[in-house]
Amino acid sequence: MELTEPVKALLREAAQVLTGSERRRFLARTVEELGPGGQRRAERELGWSRVTIRKGQRELASGFACVDGFALRGRKRAEAHLPTLLADLEAVVAGQSQADPSFRTTRLYTRLTAAEVRRQLIAQQGYTDAELPCVQTIGAKLNALGYHPQAVAKSKPQKRSPRPTPSSPR
Repeated sequence: MELTEPVKALLREAAQVLTGSERRRFLARTVEELGPGGQRRAERELGWSRVTIRKGQRELASGFACVDGFALRGRKRAEAHLPTLLADLEAVVAGQSQADPSFRTTRLYTRLTAAEVRRQLIAQQGYTDAELPCVQTIGAKLNALGYHPQAVAKSKPQKRSPRPTPSSPR
């Protein structure tokens, strides 16, 4: 089978649009149509990975799609390393927090900054500096728990509006 430039472009575009096991099966079927030496030819002329092609051929032969482990990659959350971190954060911040003085939102305000919360976790809860996440991460965890570091404002009385006098226009 002759691979002209328009056919190559069409095959590359089709492979880019597909994802996961559908893409691998497409690559495997295309290589089967190319005949003997199709893997090397597809690698050379189309830029496809032979490892991916082989995985697709195994999927075609078995009839089962391989499950991709995308969720297993990447960095784990701080709670996975320190299971009691959120409870300890709440224990430190709970005594220093106050509800929204206007009662318009359910936010909890705290006087403590994330850096101060981190220092208190080390002092009170027995964490070491190396095992605790950075200040930014602790700030994000506080926000997720509903605490917002801000100076606790006292409820302000409403301003008195001037009473209309008989001489003022209405």
